[in-house]
Amino acid sequence: MQKGGLTFDGYHKENESPMQQVLEKYLPWWPLFVALVVFFIIAGLLYLRYATPIYEATGSILLKDEKKGLDESSIMESLNLFGSKKIVENEIEVLQSRAIAGNVVRNLRLYAPVMKTGTVKDISGYRSSPLLVEAQYPQLVKATEDPVYFKYDPADSCVEMGGNRYSIKEWINTSYGSNIRFVHNPYYEPSDKEKRFYFTLIPVKLAVTSFLNKLEVNASNKQSTVIELAYRDDQPGRAEDVVNEIIAVYHKAAIDDKNQLAANTLAFVDERLRYVVGDLDSVEQSLEKFKTRNSIIDISEQGRQFLQNMSVNDQKAGEMGVQLAVLDQVENYILSKDNKSAIVPSTLGISDPVLGKLLDQLYALEMQYENMKKTTAENNPLLISVITQINNIRPSILENVRNQRRNLEAGRSNIMGSGNLYASMLRDLPNKERKLLDISRQQSIKNSIYTFLLQKREETMLSYASTVADSRVVDVAEAADIPVSPKKVIVMAVALLLAMGLGIGFVELKEAMNRNIMFRSEIEKYTSIPVLGEVAYDQSGSQLVIAEGKRTFIAEQFRQLRTSLSYLGINSKKKKLMVTSSVSGEGKSFICSNLGISLALVGKKVVLIELDLRKPKLSQAFNISRLVGVSNYLIGEKEAEEIIKSTENPNLFVIPSGPLPPNPSELILSNRMQELLSYLENHFDYIIIDTAPVSPVTDAYIVSPMCDSTLYVVRHGYTPRVYIQKLDDRNKVSSLHNPAIIFNGVKNRGYGSYGYGYGYGYGYTEEETGQKKKIRLKLKA
Repeated sequence: MQKGGLTFDGYHKENESPMQQVLEKYLPWWPLFVALVVFFIIAGLLYLRYATPIYEATGSILLKDEKKGLDESSIMESLNLFGSKKIVENEIEVLQSRAIAGNVVRNLRLYAPVMKTGTVKDISGYRSSPLLVEAQYPQLVKATEDPVYFKYDPADSCVEMGGNRYSIKEWINTSYGSNIRFVHNPYYEPSDKEKRFYFTLIPVKLAVTSFLNKLEVNASNKQSTVIELAYRDDQPGRAEDVVNEIIAVYHKAAIDDKNQLAANTLAFVDERLRYVVGDLDSVEQSLEKFKTRNSIIDISEQGRQFLQNMSVNDQKAGEMGVQLAVLDQVENYILSKDNKSAIVPSTLGISDPVLGKLLDQLYALEMQYENMKKTTAENNPLLISVITQINNIRPSILENVRNQRRNLEAGRSNIMGSGNLYASMLRDLPNKERKLLDISRQQSIKNSIYTFLLQKREETMLSYASTVADSRVVDVAEAADIPVSPKKVIVMAVALLLAMGLGIGFVELKEAMNRNIMFRSEIEKYTSIPVLGEVAYDQSGSQLVIAEGKRTFIAEQFRQLRTSLSYLGINSKKKKLMVTSSVSGEGKSFICSNLGISLALVGKKVVLIELDLRKPKLSQAFNISRLVGVSNYLIGEKEAEEIIKSTENPNLFVIPSGPLPPNPSELILSNRMQELLSYLENHFDYIIIDTAPVSPVTDAYIVSPMCDSTLYVVRHGYTPRVYIQKLDDRNKVSSLHNPAIIFNGVKNRGYGSYGYGYGYGYGYTEEETGQKKKIRLKLKA
């Protein structure tokens, strides 16, 4: 019996590894898998042959990060008055901004790709085309519906397009939204085989989107201020040019920002200088006229002393006035909604380091806001955070300005008091000398202011002239010689996976669509009835496949089946064996006849009863007439010895069905059936009963209790799966006595002979001599 998956042949299905199960399931289909693998490998090679290779160019720059910044020397830092440290994360967004990408697209004319025609596919003419196409107004370019072919004549430097000839660099009026012209390609190298060239126009917005999809910008690591740029293109030279152009445009934008700030500062200083120069000229002319008119050459010692003291006080008052004017400008700058037109230098006459630091922070935040605004949405948390910091720092600056103004005004009041004291003393001096002192004091004040503004102007000009970017190139762009796509290993792996996947899918779909029993494992899955053995499909079509001295594979299977009967308890005392099936055509008569012959060949006396009283076939296998048989006995017309027929084998006898009765079930239930079996038990070693299938009628369930065991025949690819699924439930109502299953008609799966069922049991080889096959069995390990 079968226990825990153990079959009569001692094979335990749980002993199979998953790999064995997979191999046994798919290995019979090896020609299909080989064909699919060959097909997809050829397809993969063709794809690699004609697919456009993609190359990647990489470059890197080093930033001055304010958190992980690069220290500068004090001299360079003093010259770089308008520089600011960068934040790596922000600069990555700037490098990926549409503004930078748009400049690169326009500078490298990526909106007008030139292509060279090929035999199988067209390739880029970025380096192979003699000419490039340039639009006069790139932002207005419209997409071309069809390629525009052109031909270059180097003899007269003319281009032929649309039936017209044009000179190089001549603007051509087109319907593409902008005038275009042809320019020489600096990378062009003439070749022996010149192909046709054409160009297409792409709107700049679409070109920028495509450009950004090919660009990757990342920090080399979290602790570094190095930014790595990578760009993929089918032309390695163009990829290198793009990366280098991105770095150049980025550096230019940074320098332009610094120059704009320096220019605004210089404009402010020049404006103040013009005002002071006018005042100084007026004072000097007044002094000259006063001395000439009053013939004054020298001043007394006392007047000189008073003048000196009052000059010092007036100078301080003048400096305070300048500082107050600067504070007014700073306050107006802070309160102004638009700071671009009134940039005030943070250190212009103000000695307070706190105010300078606050203004530097405000400027840095505003520059950061301007940069982020180009690439970040208005409701982005980072942008809102910068705006909040700007709004928070403004009140601090205003409070500092107002505090300094109060202090300066108080100091100026003290100085003015001292000045009034000196003025009262000067009243004693001659009126002319006092007027002279007043004019000289004004001249001294204006000279000091003028000198101070000249110094600041020179500092601004020096910084303006020495402006450098806040980053430097670490590695210029370089493209690898090996394309990054397609990768041969990946393409071949995908081809193999597709081949295997389609093969497995075909096998699984084919088996899923089959509603009949295909595997022995299915039988063991759906029912607890053990599988006694398997019988291979016989292509000869003969009903009898076993005989004396016959050593075919199927004959050996019946000999193995004969040996396995002992596991069912069939012996000299228990000798009655019933054979049935689910439906007609599963080969129960075939099993009965050949199993009977197998038993008779070992000297056992065997009788076969053709008890299928509906569609009998057993007697036909032995060419025995069924005019007289078991039905005659059951109705009392004949005795047992009269219906037993002999065969060519002296140990094998057959009881045919006899005439087909209208009520076979009632006849089988009669006492005569039991009497017949008792008689046969006394005269034969084995009794094999061929009954009707169990599904249409109940004959088998009537006969089974009279027998010692039941063989249930299941035919490979024929027996509907549903009958086996419901077999256990049916046995709970009307059980078959001591049942076991014979898996009949097992065919090779796929294209090879790799066993039956789920792969246990036998394999065999065939050697043909003439028309006769000699089959030699090999027991598998």
